[in-house]
Amino acid sequence: MKVLRCLHRLYGVQGLRALFAALLLCAAGVAGAHKPSDSYLAITVQGGAVTGRWDIALRDLDFAIGLDADGDGRITWGEVKARHAELAAYAAARLQLQANGQPCTMDIGTQQVDEHTDGAYTVLPLTFNCAPASKAQSQIQPQTSPKTQPPQTLTLNYTLFADLDPQHRGLLNLRNQGATRTAILGPQAPRQTFELSGTASRLTQLLDYLREGVWHIWVGFDHILFLLSLLLPAVGVWVRRRWQPVVSFGPAFWDVLRIVTAFTVAHSITLSLAALGLVSLPSRLVESGIAASVVLAALNNVWPVFHGRRWMVAFVFGLLHGFGFASVLTDLGLPQGALALALLGFNLGVEAGQLAIVAAFLPTAYLLRRSVFYRRVVLLGGSLLIAVLASVWLVERAFELKLMPF
Repeated sequence: MKVLRCLHRLYGVQGLRALFAALLLCAAGVAGAHKPSDSYLAITVQGGAVTGRWDIALRDLDFAIGLDADGDGRITWGEVKARHAELAAYAAARLQLQANGQPCTMDIGTQQVDEHTDGAYTVLPLTFNCAPASKAQSQIQPQTSPKTQPPQTLTLNYTLFADLDPQHRGLLNLRNQGATRTAILGPQAPRQTFELSGTASRLTQLLDYLREGVWHIWVGFDHILFLLSLLLPAVGVWVRRRWQPVVSFGPAFWDVLRIVTAFTVAHSITLSLAALGLVSLPSRLVESGIAASVVLAALNNVWPVFHGRRWMVAFVFGLLHGFGFASVLTDLGLPQGALALALLGFNLGVEAGQLAIVAAFLPTAYLLRRSVFYRRVVLLGGSLLIAVLASVWLVERAFELKLMPF
């Protein structure tokens, strides 16, 4: 009630109604975007043989082609099994592989179902025939795999769900000669080529994981909103029960530095523990906790409790966010030999992504800090918007609901 009275004084009755209407409209527009759609594609090159495994979320396939035949909200093994041929055809039309510039044929084996941290996935075993063959030979024996020389380059064209979800991504794990490379496939980069002649350098592998860390933080809307919730008051101080602009840039900079450092240290700890398999928490608990952290951090801006110790909030909840970051590396199934490098590169990528957000936000916020627009619309209105969105995510994750149709 205190919060509502404060907002009433700031906006008036009509302004308050307009603000909440805008918040609800925005919530309806983006609340379904908190958990990016992922698939996991593992390809192994062993001599001249190219094989793979493709894990695709059943919830995404249900949205694309409809798996829930009886409409009861549950996807059973029988419903999946009845659509195996259709699932295989749908996937095969959206993944093409070339070896040395020549197209490979793809055979999808018997499908299974596996559990990832965020739900059930169909598992498609893949066998690629990359041997050059005449048209007549391919018509007679399309599935033969004659002995071939190891490919020097692989080119992947990935268009899964490109027409349905512009945020979908395929997380590629490419193994060749004992080395592991990763890449992110999706609408932003559907076609990528990989050199296989020689073992990838450790620097190349490090950069692969670094890019993945940057991308993960940029598409992790809950992580971004948590960070923004902590940054919004950084250009102000809580004096006499209201936010006042800071006098100079220095205090704002050091406040942000403490927040980012605390968040970095905390999520690095749990990311490492989880990725190494030393600590594990249920995905439902982690995702719900992350959503709750966003709600609390945002509401703390409207009615501050930790106005002078936001770095402590960043550290405590950063421990939980680290488990969320670890889910990507865990689901990629990285070999132990590449895990240390993956942790270093992924962590550096996450930090680079965070620093890019801070670099874009802080100078702009500092320039606007004295304006009524910043204090009322950006700080208070933005914090309320974040709280509403995160509340929807919390309900969805805690009770395994889908409140939005997308």
